[in-house]
Amino acid sequence: MSNLFNELIVVCMKANELSVKDFISKNEHQFIIPVYQRNYDWKQEQCNQLFKDIVEVGNGDEHLHFIGSIVYITDSVYSTNDIKELVIIDGQQRLTTITLIYIALYHFIKDVIKDKKASAQIYETYLINKFAEESRKIKLKSNDSSNEAIQHLIESSDVSALDTISKVKENYLFFSQRINEKNYKVIQEGLNKLFFVEIILTRDNDNPQRIFESLNSTGLSLSQADLIRNYILMGLEQQEQNTVFRQYWAVIEKNSKLIDKNESKVSDFIRDYLTLTTASIPKIGDVYQVFKKRYPDLTNDKDKLYEVLEKLKIYSEQYYKLINPLQETDLDIRKRIININYIEVNVAYPFLIQVFLDYKHKKIDKANLLKVLDLIESFVIRRFITELPTNSLNKIFMSLYSKIELDNYVASMVKALLLKTGNESFPRDEEVKEKLKTKDLYNSKIKSKNYILQKMEEYNNPEPVIIKDNKEITIEHIFPQKPCEEWKDDISAEDYNLLQNKYLHTIGNLSLTGGNQRLGNARFIDKRDKKDYGYRDSRMWLNKSLQNFDKWGMEEFNTRFEVIAQHFIEVWPQPKERVSKDVDLVNIFDAEDPRRKNLETVMFMGQEIKKNNITEYYVEIIRRLFEKNADYFFSSSLANIVKLTRINEKVNLRQAASISNEYCIETSLNSSTKFIKLKEALEYFGLEDELFIKYKANEESEEDE
Repeated sequence: MSNLFNELIVVCMKANELSVKDFISKNEHQFIIPVYQRNYDWKQEQCNQLFKDIVEVGNGDEHLHFIGSIVYITDSVYSTNDIKELVIIDGQQRLTTITLIYIALYHFIKDVIKDKKASAQIYETYLINKFAEESRKIKLKSNDSSNEAIQHLIESSDVSALDTISKVKENYLFFSQRINEKNYKVIQEGLNKLFFVEIILTRDNDNPQRIFESLNSTGLSLSQADLIRNYILMGLEQQEQNTVFRQYWAVIEKNSKLIDKNESKVSDFIRDYLTLTTASIPKIGDVYQVFKKRYPDLTNDKDKLYEVLEKLKIYSEQYYKLINPLQETDLDIRKRIININYIEVNVAYPFLIQVFLDYKHKKIDKANLLKVLDLIESFVIRRFITELPTNSLNKIFMSLYSKIELDNYVASMVKALLLKTGNESFPRDEEVKEKLKTKDLYNSKIKSKNYILQKMEEYNNPEPVIIKDNKEITIEHIFPQKPCEEWKDDISAEDYNLLQNKYLHTIGNLSLTGGNQRLGNARFIDKRDKKDYGYRDSRMWLNKSLQNFDKWGMEEFNTRFEVIAQHFIEVWPQPKERVSKDVDLVNIFDAEDPRRKNLETVMFMGQEIKKNNITEYYVEIIRRLFEKNADYFFSSSLANIVKLTRINEKVNLRQAASISNEYCIETSLNSSTKFIKLKEALEYFGLEDELFIKYKANEESEEDE
């Protein structure tokens, strides 16, 4: 507490120690939680800790119990003739929770104890301003749906009309269920002993934005989205704050919420938005700073503010489908989004947001959209089986949309993926079959380790068994993890050792069953013939080949694996298209020194560039990077590296070349220096694997003479 307190004292006008009781009971005051603050989201463990502290201090001899700080703005902008408004900058979670305790106490004393005087005292002291107009009556005015819920609870203890996933409802019930005749006076006494540091700001003398960022730097749990919302809204006048919040930010928050978990994903969404619009992936903890650098001083540039908010709102509509696939009305599309989420390809969201926008605007039809989604799944599953590094997927999907040709959508995507090499490659059938045979599938970290077997079972099956979400169907080891002794009599020692030590958890030895416990570690023939639960009575495709075997050794394993492997590459096929790779193309980082050489072919981000010499190629690639994200040049040393200069100042350059209507760069450099600068630029953008070149044979350039 002391570090935070001391830091705030430096920048704040006034700080005092004050009891919570005296603060909330201030007459003719309203506590405003502005729209730029996060929504009320205290969990029950936090509520439980506060409740325990209140009961403990209420029962004890301590005179005071410190609960942190409350920071607020007070000035004439937030005042009316009869009510003084205090705009809460920090402490809103504690203030809201304490208000819920007072509401629960009020209803308990009124309805159970039936003490009208005591209940009226709580109502008129801590919950309302008795003589204020209706809009000013409630003391705590929140910034979201919590406001309506709090108003409802003050007037009625009936929670049935409230949203079932409201934190206000959940926490009110938590407190009301713990207040009883034995402890209600103890709770009142405990509330009276709570105190905090009251930190008062004035808009003219203090910087609320600086305070907000300072609070975050102390380790308090402000998300990247909290900081961005604050950055966008805090500098606006209150009326415009409310308008922007309702028309834009509230929509973005709604579209970025996991419905089934009531979990906000706004920070993740904005990270994906920045990835899509900057062609660079911010670190999770740097989203706010990257957003702020990309859009400096938004509140003073209203046109830019509304442009950014409109774009965020439009993109969030597509994001909503990706994180809440059950809200997609088209069953075919819904099924594929669910599959994408099953295999945890969140890194594809920036690419998919743009694809779904194209679908919305009819730039791509449903058939091709389904092909795109199927292609992504095949690409990721094949890479998972062949154990290619997952971190490569970030860069692949970050830049993939730039290679899409709208009039040749799927084919251009296929081409871009098939041109990938090394750790970014699209694994071929032969590679997949080779790795699949020994891949430990059972212990994989994939979200649903049943998923691959489930989809193989359901694929082109006219009578599929309902597997998904069926807890009775589990993975079966044909050769058991702990085989009974008879297994050693049924197969050779060599087969036994191979199945136990090399192939136990691989797809060739795995199946699905609804009777795993009944099959147990029995001999193969007993598991095959087990009545109702054995392989012979199974309707599952995965068990069909087992019905004709009399034992389970390596010969049977290999026979079944060939069938399964063929089925696997049908379920997740490689594209039928063939893309010829020029074997002479090399990554620029691996290329020879370019001096006295001419370029024959240049491939940048999957597209061939046609220019006459190295200088023209250099200018074109820098131009494309600048067009992709000019902010990267200005927020780093990249502008100095390429000597970025305004066109009206190009006299300062020896040989200028334009890369936009406003800017040019220096080109009076030898070829080696141009390559060095290109490599540095590619590293800034994270595009090291996106520039390939081929020199002309037996032809010298005159550029470096």
